[in-house]
Amino acid sequence: MSGFSKPRNIVLVGFMGTGKSTVSRILAERLGWTRVDTDDEIVRQAGRSIPELFAEQGETAFRDWETRVLAEVLDGSGRVVATGGGAALREENRRCMRAGGWVVALTADKRTLLSRVTAGGDAAGRPLLAGDAEARIDALLAARRRAYDFAHATVDTSRLSPDEIAGMLLRWM
Repeated sequence: MSGFSKPRNIVLVGFMGTGKSTVSRILAERLGWTRVDTDDEIVRQAGRSIPELFAEQGETAFRDWETRVLAEVLDGSGRVVATGGGAALREENRRCMRAGGWVVALTADKRTLLSRVTAGGDAAGRPLLAGDAEARIDALLAARRRAYDFAHATVDTSRLSPDEIAGMLLRWM
């Protein structure tokens, strides 16, 4: 992005466990911008947890919430937005993200993802990992293989710390 004006917003996309939440906190702090986690915003607006939304209304209803929240959040500026792992599945969301900011896809290898999403029992709060987390990650990675290709930039987070990733993105801006 060097030589261009600073983006209106920064949007982090990628599979669960790639570091979107942690990196977004660091970026927002360093830039003095507002951090928004779309999953947290959905929970706030819906008045129920993501597992509850999935159980009560299903994945399609959750994705509808995601689309509404993304449009609201990206209508503003000076925001670092951490999206849910599936936010990029809808074309409407991809268009909204690209129009609303600089989109960065965070990736990681399968071993790193599995380690991150199962650490401390974290997989329990992820409805799409119900059952055999490793098998579910394999299936989701295969299904989403090209889902994040629309991003302006991509960073493999497997061997980088969140501070290193944030520093890299700030230099790219």
